[in-house]
Amino acid sequence: MISLVRHRLTSAETGPALRALREWTPPDAPAGGVHPGDVGWHLRYDDAAVLLWTEDELPVAAGFLDGPVLRVTAAPGADLGALAADADELLEPGQDWCDGLPVPGWEHDREESWLVMSWAPRPVSSRAEPVGAATAADRALVQRSAFAGSTFSVSLWDTMKRSPAGGMAVEALVRTSSGAPAAAATGWFAGVGRCGLLEPVGTHPDHRGHGHGRDAVLGTCAALTRLGASAVAVATPSSNEAAVALYRSAGFTVVRENRDRVRPRPA
Repeated sequence: MISLVRHRLTSAETGPALRALREWTPPDAPAGGVHPGDVGWHLRYDDAAVLLWTEDELPVAAGFLDGPVLRVTAAPGADLGALAADADELLEPGQDWCDGLPVPGWEHDREESWLVMSWAPRPVSSRAEPVGAATAADRALVQRSAFAGSTFSVSLWDTMKRSPAGGMAVEALVRTSSGAPAAAATGWFAGVGRCGLLEPVGTHPDHRGHGHGRDAVLGTCAALTRLGASAVAVATPSSNEAAVALYRSAGFTVVRENRDRVRPRPA
């Protein structure tokens, strides 16, 4: 009898989950709700937890709680019904969305969808520079400025880079002609012949509309393909017209549209 077991991994224990997710990453676009880079970005927090499901000690799914959303990718051929039933037991009221599993009785979100977009390797020109310890403060500044409520800092950047996923991260920073940090992107390498991921990408509000975000995206994509990525993907809300336009301008095309599963609301 096959036994499905759910494990809660600390940041330091996430190696098996990352290895499984890399192995399950296809060459063209991420499958399921989680790319190994999503876990990498999640691990900027010391107390980040990752979930790993095993059957007879073999990994069959991995993911994490992203606020109120459970995000999961299952192995090819995994029993989605069993995984979804276990997720239903895991999720508490308030954790009302699931990306990657058909939770019993839950419906697709009718209010929001996500576009998964993919970029094929090609020659590019970009003013982006790589991010290192000396420029981490500027990279963090762009993140906080681009996203309302962001608390990203050099400390969180350092935690992310020291995590088991830190070696997968590829980052680009773009400056204005006067040297001010204008845009940044973090990419994640899943292995040679596998699709990389952009997560996150941001442009400082004072410097939008000048191509800085596009340069950050292209610089990161180029760095990932130099490592051997077969493609680069990004996911963005379909309602975010500015982001969709940015990625299209950089050569991304829509691969699919995803809708999370949502817990039924009381009548």
